[in-house]
Amino acid sequence: MNRPATPRAAVAALAVAAAVEALVRFAPTDVAGPFLVLLAALAVASTAPLALRNATAAALLVTAASVVSLAGFGLFTVAGWLAQLVAAYLVGRRGLVAAAVPLGLPYLVLAIFTPVGVVLAALVPMCALAGVARRVSRADAAHLAAQDAFAGTLVEHTARGERARIARELHDVVAHHISMISVQAENARLTTPGLPLAGAERFAAIGGTARAALTEMRRLLGVLRSDAPAEPERQPQPGLRELTALLDEARDASGAGTRLILRGPPVRLDPGVELAAYRIVQEALTNARRHAPGAAVDVEISYRADGLVLRIRDNGPGAVAPLSGGHGLSGMRERAVAVGGRLRTGVSGPAGGFVVEATLPVPTEENT
Repeated sequence: MNRPATPRAAVAALAVAAAVEALVRFAPTDVAGPFLVLLAALAVASTAPLALRNATAAALLVTAASVVSLAGFGLFTVAGWLAQLVAAYLVGRRGLVAAAVPLGLPYLVLAIFTPVGVVLAALVPMCALAGVARRVSRADAAHLAAQDAFAGTLVEHTARGERARIARELHDVVAHHISMISVQAENARLTTPGLPLAGAERFAAIGGTARAALTEMRRLLGVLRSDAPAEPERQPQPGLRELTALLDEARDASGAGTRLILRGPPVRLDPGVELAAYRIVQEALTNARRHAPGAAVDVEISYRADGLVLRIRDNGPGAVAPLSGGHGLSGMRERAVAVGGRLRTGVSGPAGGFVVEATLPVPTEENT
């Protein structure tokens, strides 16, 4: 495996130092000039391979030159020592343990003849093990960093999902009740006979406060939903059995006619599907009160072989107001898609009125 080459300036300095040391040690002796050149070349050969990018090849060449120099001529320079130890460390750092082990074996043989061999036989494996330890330490640090990054991502994803759930509950439950307060206050102001002026003003103030609260809540929902993914809810809460109470509540709040129409034999549904159906009807009724006050609303529940069909239609003017602003339609669509269904909205016909139609799957609890 390749590695970045050892800086050439450092390798050149080691090579020069090794050659100079060889010349200084043997020049005063009666050694012929060609022999001095050979010794200097061996000294350079014991350091220069560090410049190679292949750690294994560099270590083997340094070791071969050092063994020949030490065994044949008794020469081993300080620069050669450093080069041999660095080469063993680099091999270990690359994780090439199988290549690091043989580097010390020749020095075990030379230890019989020279003390230098004893020292090198001990130091070379130690440097290789130091490289291995450094590699393991860096791998552990990278693994811990990856774990920390994953934990941070998981926490962020969980927080975003929780924000989405809170936003949906605020919109479906709290906003629903605040909307009812506004509608009831307005109805009381207009329909209570003999209501004093002060009472009418107080009802108007209640309605205005409720509408302001809805505006602020929409602003808050925009913040919560800005980066939170839509996620299906897992906790079964209200279901289709609570629709009668929901319609009674809507009828009392708006003073308009609200009918529940059932088609087909009822079947037991998955709790998630029942919750989605209840929330869709609840939001559709809230939209009808807000955008078509006083309009009659029909809630039709059809049990079919291909799915549960919800159809909520009002006889208002069919304005497009529900299509703009807020999160009502997007929330209904998210709920339908989350349980494997679909949702359609729009003006119901030439005579006006607005319709919300959702088709949801009908698996029974025993089959889930």
